[in-house]
Amino acid sequence: MAPRRFFVGGNWKMNGTKESLEELISTLNTASLHDETEVVCGAPSIYLDFARSHLDPKIGVAAQNCYKVAKGAFTGEISPAMIKDFGVDWVILGHSERRHVFGESDELIGQKVAHALENDLGVIACIGEKLEEREAGTTEEVVYAQTQVIADNVKDWSKVVLAYEPVWAIGTGKTASPEQAQEVHEKLRAWLRANVSEDVADSLRIIYGGSVSGGNCKELASQGDVDGFLVGGASLKPEFVDIINARA
Repeated sequence: MAPRRFFVGGNWKMNGTKESLEELISTLNTASLHDETEVVCGAPSIYLDFARSHLDPKIGVAAQNCYKVAKGAFTGEISPAMIKDFGVDWVILGHSERRHVFGESDELIGQKVAHALENDLGVIACIGEKLEEREAGTTEEVVYAQTQVIADNVKDWSKVVLAYEPVWAIGTGKTASPEQAQEVHEKLRAWLRANVSEDVADSLRIIYGGSVSGGNCKELASQGDVDGFLVGGASLKPEFVDIINARA
């Protein structure tokens, strides 16, 4: 089996100005980035064109969300067709902030995943439990249910990256320990093996998100089932380069 290519996504969230992003992009374009790592930057929709036209072509760009149809009377939304029109190849779907701040349901996220993939957009699909779910011992139940809805909507897994982001670790400075991350990733892979296929379980990249930093990335990256990261705050800083090079 071919080794899974390490994948590092930067989720800029609702941050950046043309000036600050130009500086960040110039840092990334001139940095020495590990060849074997796939890098994708998630820009706010208004900056997608700016990011795609300024970033080195070897660095991918992702939208942070999209809608489930190609066009129509959906004020404020963007579609996979529009994202593709700007040369952008990825979209982040099901991020915990979309689920918990904006109330997106599993069902809606599933429909978005299906539509994005039908339009040949790569999907970074996010799952993860809240603190009270972890404390209640229902982590597996929660992430399996979220993964099931994604799986029901995927025909071609080669265009999917699964991001496990424990909600209690996002932006809180609390990181899942490398052991905690590995444990959930390993269980997710076993779930895929049982419910999707052997091939998908072996080839799908399962990445970790939740307060990833230059300081903890190497130890997290050394875990056998951690195939990369989805990075929030640190993706806006020069240390993003260290995270990209965690396996170098």
